[in-house]
Amino acid sequence: MYCRSTIFYIVPDFLACYPASSHYLKNTPTQLAFFERNIVDSHYYTRTRASTMSTTEAQDPVKSETNKVESVIRSRKERPTGSTHFGDADWDEEQVDEIGDATWGEVAKACCVHDAKEWGKIFVGACGALFFLYFFLFALELLGNSAKVLGGCRAGGLLSDETNPVAGLVIGELATALIQSSSTTTSIIVSLVGAEAISVNTGIYLVMGANIGTSVTNTIVSMGQMADGAQLERAFAGATVHDIFNLLSVAILFPLEVISHYLYHLTNAMLPDSVGDGEKWEGPIKKIVSPFAGRVLKANKDVIKDIATGKVDSCDAYYPALCLDGIEDYKHCASKCDKDAGEEVGVDCGRVGLITCDKASGECPGFFQNGASLHDDYISGGVCLVLSLFLLFVCLMALVNVLQRGLAGMSTRIIYKATNVNGLIAMAIGTGITILVQSSSITTSVLTPFVGLGVIQLEQMLPLTLGANIGTTITGLLAAMVSDNVDALQVALCHLFFNISGIVIWYPIPIMRRVPLRGARALGRATRRSRLVPPIYIIVVFFVIPLLLLGLSS
Repeated sequence: MYCRSTIFYIVPDFLACYPASSHYLKNTPTQLAFFERNIVDSHYYTRTRASTMSTTEAQDPVKSETNKVESVIRSRKERPTGSTHFGDADWDEEQVDEIGDATWGEVAKACCVHDAKEWGKIFVGACGALFFLYFFLFALELLGNSAKVLGGCRAGGLLSDETNPVAGLVIGELATALIQSSSTTTSIIVSLVGAEAISVNTGIYLVMGANIGTSVTNTIVSMGQMADGAQLERAFAGATVHDIFNLLSVAILFPLEVISHYLYHLTNAMLPDSVGDGEKWEGPIKKIVSPFAGRVLKANKDVIKDIATGKVDSCDAYYPALCLDGIEDYKHCASKCDKDAGEEVGVDCGRVGLITCDKASGECPGFFQNGASLHDDYISGGVCLVLSLFLLFVCLMALVNVLQRGLAGMSTRIIYKATNVNGLIAMAIGTGITILVQSSSITTSVLTPFVGLGVIQLEQMLPLTLGANIGTTITGLLAAMVSDNVDALQVALCHLFFNISGIVIWYPIPIMRRVPLRGARALGRATRRSRLVPPIYIIVVFFVIPLLLLGLSS
């Protein structure tokens, strides 16, 4: 047994212990297996043994050896099982088809079998993750409010006119990119159709464009992982797989709709004779996050709708903001005049512009000003936009750091087994989450950092985003129920069946599914050549190309 100790504690080369080792090991196959299993790790002990050996280690050398192996191995090449663990130096080199299969028993053990100290760390980590996740969602909500303040007037003007199909598609995309919310855009489009301000056919092209514009938010979020090239590559691929799917769907279904009007005829055959007047529904996440964000800045969506429907010519009609008796609350500033009763602005009711007060709490946000001009509101929106982006990236980096610490040392087999669910189940999960948060942008933005970390594979991100596409149509359907108009319901159904048609084309057949996946991976790899790829991509795809198409179509 002396030579075994020498191998582990003193000499990293077992040949120094056994000069005639080939003859010795030839006659002792059991010891040969033992040396083959452990010799890879032997050199690590020579570096640390003299300085770290304690009384406990001397009493139980086998236990201390096992612990040290786990603490120093940082590569799957050095592990007898060949398994990659989260945080390994060669974590990024492992391909999906190289990940071994784990059992659900192993997943349950990794998830639930811990000592008291480990449970304490898990609890602290979970609290930290929920804290940063809440403020990440808060930053997204504030970002959306800021974008509505800054781009609301322009978006309303874009949506106000009957246009040709190409212009309608581009306007829907630009309006959504400006106000950072496809849910808001589709709700406004449904309201415009319900008010007979635009036709059903124009509404169909607008919602197709809104589907493209909705993916700009999670693409911005992916830039929060720029500090790590490998994470940025995965995160950007995870974000742009949504873009590519939507662009591919539009590339096929838009000309098909122009030629055949199949969405119009399909949904027209499904319409009831009338639609009952429904109630507006707000998801639980919105109820948790929106009130806090509304204390900082609350956008007035009525301005966008009024400009789009032609009730007012421009945003100037809402300024200067006016509160009765100088009291800044909802009743004195934002309550609407009853024109049928002869009420007048400034006498019986106040007036608000792009920034309004909260009806539920009765309070006005911190950036609301009595007597504010349009320029003042733009400045407030710009300040909040910068603050929201700063908070978004800070919370994203903190959330990623917490998740990295929590997953450190966990085998990829376990992670992959836990997240590798059936595609239809993944779609159902994406749909359910989006219905709860009422925003596909929030769903995909929250999932993007997990793709960047490697916790969610790109193959799983695709069906999750497709589910988010389905879930976001629920907002339009709810808006149609409130509008009490059959045409509005038809546009909302067109949005739903447009997304379903895209899924049927691009997801069930493996060779078709590989098209958006390969495109997203190619864009991810492009970030290795330059970190400027994401911002250039956002500017070109979501603004430059649409503006060029809009100019050509007009």
